[in-house]
Amino acid sequence: MRTGELFDLLRDGRPWTRAQLAEATGLARSTITARIDTLMRLGLVAPFGGARSTGGRPPALFALNPTAKLVVGVDIGATHASAALTDLNGSILGEVDAQIAVADGPEAVLSWVVESVRDLLEASERPVEDLAAIGIGLPGPVEHSTGRPINPPIMPGWDRFDVPAYLQEKYPVPVLVDNDVNIMALGERRRHLRDVDDLVLIKVATGIGAGIVSGGVLQRGAQGTAGDLGHVRVPGADDVPCRCGNSGCLEAVAAGPALAAAVRAQGEQAENGGDVVELVRSGSRVAMGVVRQAGRDIGEVVATMVNLINPSVVVIGGQVAGAGEHLLAGIRESVYHRSLPLATEHLRIVTSRAGGEAAVLGASALAIEHVLSPDVVEAASEALAAADAAAEAEAARRR
Repeated sequence: MRTGELFDLLRDGRPWTRAQLAEATGLARSTITARIDTLMRLGLVAPFGGARSTGGRPPALFALNPTAKLVVGVDIGATHASAALTDLNGSILGEVDAQIAVADGPEAVLSWVVESVRDLLEASERPVEDLAAIGIGLPGPVEHSTGRPINPPIMPGWDRFDVPAYLQEKYPVPVLVDNDVNIMALGERRRHLRDVDDLVLIKVATGIGAGIVSGGVLQRGAQGTAGDLGHVRVPGADDVPCRCGNSGCLEAVAAGPALAAAVRAQGEQAENGGDVVELVRSGSRVAMGVVRQAGRDIGEVVATMVNLINPSVVVIGGQVAGAGEHLLAGIRESVYHRSLPLATEHLRIVTSRAGGEAAVLGASALAIEHVLSPDVVEAASEALAAADAAAEAEAARRR
């Protein structure tokens, strides 16, 4: 077992003794001691409780040191952006927000990200050297392996733009990029559903998409488009055009703009999904009926997903989720009617508890998972060993 794999055990948040680590790994106590020493030198592990040895044998308990490094999580939406500085446990240490349109283009938006990272580090009084990674969520399809948006419909100028390279000119750290729904799923799970290994988060806003976690792992698919529910055909909508060029898509009948249009058609004023939510909260029967039907339409598609991947929790997030039980009732109605009884026996369909923080928490989680991955930790331990060997060779040469 490598140092990185040993560290993976220490990430569970509880303290370990050398004896427990030896029993769990099968490694000799001397090997455990050597690898713990390496992890402590890297700053990733500390004596439990923050106690420091004042001489003699070091303290017996060890755990992850969440303050060793920092990451920044960034959520870029259609008309807003937010960034949060977190430790390696995902605890938010500082946060900034701005009204900025993604349609302004990558240079304008990413310049704000560069400035925000600087401001967050300065406010925390931590040096830039403590920054370990940046995670970013974008409101469009992303090729996760490269971090490049691919033909994003509401992001003019972003197609195949090299987001990581742009940020790395200023901050030479790993930059992880994913679509906003995937990072919302990560954020919801990290904050409120850590014990749930199979969940789907569905964002209902200007568009509709799903982040899928199966077996505790985010599922992106071959090209990163897994969970694109918004462009699944729904019954009875064949004549409704969608911005993707097809007709009958779920997004065309149940996303925020479609709901606002349906409300206007019945004589009430609404420009977007947020207006519809406000009408629901004020008691508008028109808006309630429109949202309930949208829930049924969403539920028709979700029912198929439930049958295919069998999640234990379906989380509804995004702007339109603010309609609460009126939306959930429609979704539940279709899902429980159309899905297999065994698939729904213990299924929970709930609104997001993380709410507006889900995306930045997920972007932070994306960065943290990279920084603390066994391969990255192993590479750092090997670099430390190489530096030690070089120093010893230089010392021997000088003798």
